[in-house]
Amino acid sequence: MNGPFLSIVVPAYNEAERLGPTLERILAWSETLGRPAEILVVDDGSKDATCAVAEGYAPRVRLVRNGRNRGKGFSVRHGVLEATGQQILFTDADLSTPIADYALLARALETHDIAIGSRALRDSNVTRHQPAYREAMGRVFNGVVQGLAVRGIRDTQCGFKLFRADVAKALFGQATIEGFAFDVEVLFLARRAGYRIAEVPITWENDDRTRVHALYDSARMFRDLVTIRYRHSFLNKSRRTS
Repeated sequence: MNGPFLSIVVPAYNEAERLGPTLERILAWSETLGRPAEILVVDDGSKDATCAVAEGYAPRVRLVRNGRNRGKGFSVRHGVLEATGQQILFTDADLSTPIADYALLARALETHDIAIGSRALRDSNVTRHQPAYREAMGRVFNGVVQGLAVRGIRDTQCGFKLFRADVAKALFGQATIEGFAFDVEVLFLARRAGYRIAEVPITWENDDRTRVHALYDSARMFRDLVTIRYRHSFLNKSRRTS
């Protein structure tokens, strides 16, 4: 089949410092994959040299521009819809999970439609933890996720997820959340559609230069959870009665 087997989507906002080393690692790894891969960097209206860094790796890396700052959810969705591979992986620009852990997700994808990296499983290897207050906030957030949107998944927010391309296109084509809670919406839609989701233990190392603001973004994520629950429930009800 023509075209890449794997598309790797890297959302990036003001990532000029971290992006180069990340792309070097992904490119070196992709040469060992044995199948063609494409790498898409989605620039979310960066004010630094993120675009210049990505363009420096052309044509091995394709730069996709949002035009202005829209949010991580919009960026991942944009990249997924631009991707041409049979499988679509998205990973954070800090590469907190090593790209080689793709193999763990790919193995799970043989029997599932979606494979998501998880920091919360017994066999997960968290080599450097987030500060205690962030981990506590994460546990609270996951508790609300379990109650409102997606039961049974212990870590919805790890930025390392692999999809069959047809599944990714269908889910992100319906997704609406532009911020950090987009993962929850996509998994909520996946569960509703009956897709099989595998939660896979991975290696993860915290990077203190996170783009998630502890107060502002957390408040927005909780708001988005309510939006996800009621927006899609209303749309589903409307379809049944129409």
